[in-house]
Amino acid sequence: MARVTGIGGIFFKANDLDASKQWYQTNLGIDIQQWNGAAFEWRERDQPDRTGATVWSLFAHDSNYFAPSEAPFMINYRVDNLDELLAQLRAAGVTVDEQVADLEYGRFGWIMDPDGNRIELWEPRA
Repeated sequence: MARVTGIGGIFFKANDLDASKQWYQTNLGIDIQQWNGAAFEWRERDQPDRTGATVWSLFAHDSNYFAPSEAPFMINYRVDNLDELLAQLRAAGVTVDEQVADLEYGRFGWIMDPDGNRIELWEPRA
């Protein structure tokens, strides 16, 4: 059975993107990059030579990246087998976005929870 293995990222909307970036940099010391986020690196517990990252990112208040959800946030979960998990979720009656993105840093799929929140699923590259 495919499963979630951790949190891959936390994304949320900011009313004033520049002011929010400055606030997080000044007050919390988050090193926000050009893409409006930061990657917090860590090592796999069972494979300490393998690194991973949890992404934190701000989005403009009018971004439609979280659509159709109207929530001002989205959680990204790391998964061990995206295709298998999406198939399991479809079989369980979960709303699954038909789009799957295959990018250089992994594969992505999206689902909706019962409250209408969009959830991003990410299978990192090995």
